[in-house]
Amino acid sequence: MRLSTFAGHEQRLKWAAFLLGLLSTISIVQGWQLAAMLFGLPFCLIWIYCGWLRTEPQLKYINIIFAALYIYGIGRYLIA
Repeated sequence: MRLSTFAGHEQRLKWAAFLLGLLSTISIVQGWQLAAMLFGLPFCLIWIYCGWLRTEPQLKYINIIFAALYIYGIGRYLIA
């Protein structure tokens, strides 16, 4: 499967990312660390994909860094 296969779904993915971003923000405000990370990770993954789709290197690389930090945080939370 190629990335261009999903190009028709880009707008839906962006709306899903918007919803995940809102849920992550609410989780941060409420102090729910794990929920914030679990909502934030797919948010980043969607934007990594959209960055590759539109060849936007800044968007792609910053979200790769954030995704790595979320994975580290989730792993640390589960181990502790």
